[in-house]
Amino acid sequence: MLIKTFTVGCLSTNCYVVSSQQTKAAIIIDPGLDSSQEADKIFDYMAHAGLNIKLIVNTHGHPDHISGDAIFQEKYNVPICIHRLDATSLAVLEKSNFPATVLLDEGSLIKFGNESLTVMHTPGHTPGGICLLGERLVFTGDTLFAGSIGRTDLPGSSESDMKLSLQRLARLPDYFLIYPGHGPTSIMGEEKRVNPFLIN
Repeated sequence: MLIKTFTVGCLSTNCYVVSSQQTKAAIIIDPGLDSSQEADKIFDYMAHAGLNIKLIVNTHGHPDHISGDAIFQEKYNVPICIHRLDATSLAVLEKSNFPATVLLDEGSLIKFGNESLTVMHTPGHTPGGICLLGERLVFTGDTLFAGSIGRTDLPGSSESDMKLSLQRLARLPDYFLIYPGHGPTSIMGEEKRVNPFLIN
């Protein structure tokens, strides 16, 4: 599994292009773009790498993670995936005319080529927040950051739900790589050691 990170938008969102090295099938996670120039950089990367985009996957429904959905859906004519509890966010986003075409739930499988990621429903930051689990890695969206977590003081957020979601993530093996929605990558063992929100 190959992972390319693009930091996009005014809130420095991590947009990931995740692909199969063997088949060149790929997905785009959280294209929170602010401009066509940002999109062009991603288009150029995908064309140069010969990738075949299969899905757009949103870890949650905030604008800084979904604002580029329409750009990629229009160019590649691929489904947009989001947890069903955040699906209304796509419908009300001014820039998007494309509703979610795949509604995700706990345990849903995101397949691209010979690779796959499993949906873990992790509400707290939003009701439909998700993480995407691979064999030795997890894309955590705005649930878990390096040294911090997503906000729980926004409309639809829940501090109690976030605590439960973090408890689930803390049960992942220490060797899991963490690819968050903002900020640098990390390792689960390090987060268990230093992240105040994961320390019991």
